[in-house]
Amino acid sequence: MATHHASSGELLHLRPLGAPLDDAQSTTLIRDEQLKVMRLVLPAGKELPEHEVDGPITMHCLQGAIDVTAHGSCKTMRAGDLMYLAGKVPHALRATEDASMLVSIVVQKPST
Repeated sequence: MATHHASSGELLHLRPLGAPLDDAQSTTLIRDEQLKVMRLVLPAGKELPEHEVDGPITMHCLQGAIDVTAHGSCKTMRAGDLMYLAGKVPHALRATEDASMLVSIVVQKPST
């Protein structure tokens, strides 16, 4: 079964999922040629090792707490916090509490 991605004008509900997040899954909400938006779910203790994306990225913490390591420092994001990273900035994530965040990535097309 194909994953549903929201279409233009569709209303999405991004309320907190509640804890525990053991059964919740990360989901891509919007995907088109220029933008990818996903709800990233990280149970407490879960890590995403250092990685980077080609385009600019925003991360909006919806619930819980996540340590974000980028630019040589670690900052804790809590519900309501928003962080912007330029494209190709290496970063790592670690949930210190059950957490979910809205991640938006500008998709960079390869140069022709």
